[in-house]
Amino acid sequence: MATKSNLSAVLRKVDDLCLEERPIPEPGKGEVQIAMHAVGICGSDVHYWKKGRIGDFILTAPMVLGHESSGIVSALGEGVTDLKVGDRVAIEPGVGCRICSFCKEGRYNLCPEMKFAATPPYDGSLCRYYVHAADFCYKLPDHVSLEEGALLEPLSVAVHACRRAGISIGSNVLVCGAGPIGLVNLMTAKACGASKVAITDLDEGRLNKAKELGADYIIKVDPGKDSRALAKEVVNSLGLADQSIECTGAESSFHTAIHATKSGGTLVVVGMGKAVVQFPIVDALVREVDIRGIFRYVNCYPTALALIASGAVNVKPLMTHHFKLEQSLDAFETSRTGAGGAIKVVIHCNEGYQI
Repeated sequence: MATKSNLSAVLRKVDDLCLEERPIPEPGKGEVQIAMHAVGICGSDVHYWKKGRIGDFILTAPMVLGHESSGIVSALGEGVTDLKVGDRVAIEPGVGCRICSFCKEGRYNLCPEMKFAATPPYDGSLCRYYVHAADFCYKLPDHVSLEEGALLEPLSVAVHACRRAGISIGSNVLVCGAGPIGLVNLMTAKACGASKVAITDLDEGRLNKAKELGADYIIKVDPGKDSRALAKEVVNSLGLADQSIECTGAESSFHTAIHATKSGGTLVVVGMGKAVVQFPIVDALVREVDIRGIFRYVNCYPTALALIASGAVNVKPLMTHHFKLEQSLDAFETSRTGAGGAIKVVIHCNEGYQI
């Protein structure tokens, strides 16, 4: 190694994000050590920084942040044969127990023993060196950049959401929210064959970005209007949605999505807001609108990689701001505020480091 540094971005407690040196981890059986390259900042990282918890996941000890990541394999653990030192990989950050019924049924995202990077108590990958299960690392084709590899994580959320929604050729789709997750859902819905996609948001800049990325209709949310009025705007443009994907977590947006979805259609809820919300259940029931949740993703990384590698989805326009690992605090503040039209902020961990 060219260095012994493992500089890491550590969240000690709420509002206390710092850089500190940590030991370089060695890979165990079935694991690889990775010289980290790119890490995208997720809304959940910012939420832990400012709130210290997401639902029942509560920060009780210092934790390295970051889980949207890629890097270069720098050492192999015992038994690893599918990867070699020097391979460029995207890292799927959640590893199940492999033996429970959920893991065996192929729904490992629901594993009660899931170890997910940057979710308490497990450290994330915003550091120089990281160790991960080899079979949850995906080798990148030469023409796919490490930065694109890091964005396989949010793209996998969209793949899972669009699968759960049942989007297919000819679908009319409503996406609520034009943040990073809403935008990858827009692009994935299009890649699935959706003929028309409408997207809503409060922010005109993000709506303009959605238009650039292929949205057929952009609808600016007026906070003064009720959810039925906004749903009527959606229907006047798109028609009733066959499938809706709610990405904001806002209760009012959830209501809009229900009202704008056709009878017999499907609403997938991606955004996590308040733990308990009110919603028009009778309207959903009498029209048989299926309401489905998603939790992260499962078996989606290969599909997300194929979408990027084939050119069906282009995530490059989402990456608006870039920072060095040493600038992590500035990067997080940019992500939190959206300063300068920030959509996806990427931190580069390897400045001056080579294998």
